[in-house]
Amino acid sequence: MLALSRKKNEALVIDNKIEVTVLDIKGDQVKIGISAPKEVPIYRKEIYLQIQEANKAAMEPEMAEALKNIF
Repeated sequence: MLALSRKKNEALVIDNKIEVTVLDIKGDQVKIGISAPKEVPIYRKEIYLQIQEANKAAMEPEMAEALKNIF
């Protein structure tokens, strides 16, 4: 993990196409803005993990059925 210090209105660039900017700092909260191409999905981590779990749960019955059909 790379840890950086940024002040309000400062940014960082990822892979020449994603820009993350510190918009505001209030107490222990930091508001960030993310500029990225439309094809780059951006999720809060807790939502991303929920999506991964839902995808995994949806796959399990299909995989079991696919394995039955193979044998």
